[in-house]
Amino acid sequence: MPSVLVTGAARGIGRSIAEHLANSGWDVIAGVRTQRDADAITGANPQRISAVFLDVTDAAQLEQLDAALPVRLDAVVNNAGIVVSGPMESLDSDDWRTQLEVNVIGQLAVTRAVLPRLRASRGRVVFISSVNGQLSMPLIGAYAASKFALEAAAAAMRMELRPWGISVVVVEPAQTDTDLWRKADSIVEETEQALTPEHRALYARHITGFKKSIPMSQRIAVAPEKVSAAVEQALTTRRPRARYVVGWGPKLQMALMTNLPTRVRDVLLRKFSRQP
Repeated sequence: MPSVLVTGAARGIGRSIAEHLANSGWDVIAGVRTQRDADAITGANPQRISAVFLDVTDAAQLEQLDAALPVRLDAVVNNAGIVVSGPMESLDSDDWRTQLEVNVIGQLAVTRAVLPRLRASRGRVVFISSVNGQLSMPLIGAYAASKFALEAAAAAMRMELRPWGISVVVVEPAQTDTDLWRKADSIVEETEQALTPEHRALYARHITGFKKSIPMSQRIAVAPEKVSAAVEQALTTRRPRARYVVGWGPKLQMALMTNLPTRVRDVLLRKFSRQP
C-alpha cells in the first residue's frame, strides 16, 4: 500500500486528509504535537494511521523524522499552518517570524527531510496553500504573504525535481468548515485585544467590517472532505496539475479576480471584507 506523511494532522483539514487517505487505502503517518492528538488520530483508523510527533518548527523533531518514517514513502502532504492576523502596521518582527516559521520554513524543512525517500519512490509533494496564496486581503496580510511565499517555493521545487519524476502540487482551499472558521469571531476578538490602544483606534472600522464579513464567509465555507478529495486526486492522478483550487465558487473567484486591474481588484476585495 502507498504511504504518506501528513503534517498538522491533529484537527481541521489535516485530520480530514489523514482519515480520507487512510480510508482510501493509504498508510498514513500523521504528524501531531501531543500524545492526546496521537491517540485521537490513530484511533480513527488503527490499521492505517500511525502518528509521529512533529512540530515543524522543532529542529530536534525534524532531525528524528527520518528514523520515524517507513523505508518507502510515496508522498508528503504539507498541511501544518497558522494564521497571524492584524493590520500590517501592528505586526512586529516576532509576529512575522512566527507566521513564516510555520507556514513556509517548517513546510520546506519537512520536505527536505523526506526528499531522499520520495526520490526513490518517484513520489509526490503536496503543499496546502490557500486562495490567499494568490489574493491578499486586509488584516490577514502576513498569512497571505506566507502563502504567496509557499507557492513561489513550490513552483521552483516543481521545476527542480522534474528530473526525478517527483510531482509538486499546490492545493488551494478557500473558506473551509473547520474549527478555524467556526471560531473566527473569537479569533478576531483576540486580534483586536492584542492591538495597542492607538492601533485599536486607528483600525476600529477595519475590525468592525471584518467582523461583519465573517457570517458570509462561514455560510460559503466548503466541507473539509472536498479539500481531502482534491488532495487524493493530486496524489493519484497520472499527471497532476500544478494547482488545485477547491470548489467551483473559489475557482470562478480566482479566474475573475486574478485577471482584473489591480485598482478594481482592491475595491472588490475591500468590499467583500467590509473594509472602509
